[in-house]
Amino acid sequence: MNVAFVLLTHNPDEPAGIERSIAALAAGLRELGHHALIIAAGPATADDGEDLLRLTSLTLPRPALEENLTALLADPAPVEEEVRALLTGHAVDLVCWVDAVWGLGYLSPAPAQTATALMVHVPRTDAPLYHSLEHRPGRVVTVSDFMVEELAREGVDSSTWAVVPNALMHTLTPPAPDEREALRERGPVRIVARAEPHKGIAELLKAYPAGLGRPVQIVLAEAGFEYWPGMQNDVVTQCRALAAGLPDVEILPAMPWQEIPGFLAGAAVTVVSSTSPETFGNVAAEALSVGTPVVGYALGHLAALTGPAGRMTTLESGPGILWEAVVGLLDDPTGYRAASTAGPRQVAAHTPAAVAQAFLDATGAAG
Repeated sequence: MNVAFVLLTHNPDEPAGIERSIAALAAGLRELGHHALIIAAGPATADDGEDLLRLTSLTLPRPALEENLTALLADPAPVEEEVRALLTGHAVDLVCWVDAVWGLGYLSPAPAQTATALMVHVPRTDAPLYHSLEHRPGRVVTVSDFMVEELAREGVDSSTWAVVPNALMHTLTPPAPDEREALRERGPVRIVARAEPHKGIAELLKAYPAGLGRPVQIVLAEAGFEYWPGMQNDVVTQCRALAAGLPDVEILPAMPWQEIPGFLAGAAVTVVSSTSPETFGNVAAEALSVGTPVVGYALGHLAALTGPAGRMTTLESGPGILWEAVVGLLDDPTGYRAASTAGPRQVAAHTPAAVAQAFLDATGAAG
């Protein structure tokens, strides 16, 4: 069957969780023998593949604000017409609006014969979400039980929503036990995050403990969207300034998707310092897949995803306790080995093909 995902901000190697999850889901559908397309706004890039369809009626600035998109879609008719034409021309059986706004769920421009699904990746309860639901998508899909429960707490009827977790698009064999032990003893702390204030990187650096005794390497990536003008630049500038005054702390630029698992495999531990709930936790899942324990705040889905493969603290305890958890785990050989061994098991079911089949089952599509 032919499946299309609409995500206006999609670019190859976009350093953002939703974009990465859709790429993995599309890869899983292709592995199962289906045809998966992604419809995105312009401009095109040199890395666009044949399954990435660019809209000629909509070009986004980089980075884009949601208000930019709202202004560009003041008259949505040209975009709606082009999306319908693409869906019809490619004989799409199922179209999935990946977000209420950035995925055009609030417009839902599907031909009459095309089945629809709506994804809800973030806990928004505003007019675009309600407009998306008013279009009565065939199925609403989200990424974790946390999201079902959180939206219900906010008054949204999520009782019929399906949970389809994110998939790991690139996997590696975890380091051997002797390599892992060497990492525990002297390996770096490695962190991967988008340049967003709520990722908590600045707070983590401000709480950096004296005498940690090992390198801290942080990949801080700027995506194609932000919440207010200059947000990402401000975060990167602040974090670089903080790191410059700390021993053995380095801020690194974004990496291609396929390099992230290997980067995390070479870490003693990773820290997910998000101060707002992780609705899934892509970076944590990638770390777990290569046996790298995860330390973080027990917010959103992160604690359930990590399970025994790391250490969770409370947000109220502050970032200093995160560092204490890192040191405590690294100083506990038995506990560390148990956490490292548990990691791959926590995410073993998150293969692209398995997640794609779960998506097909959830949406009632032929598997």
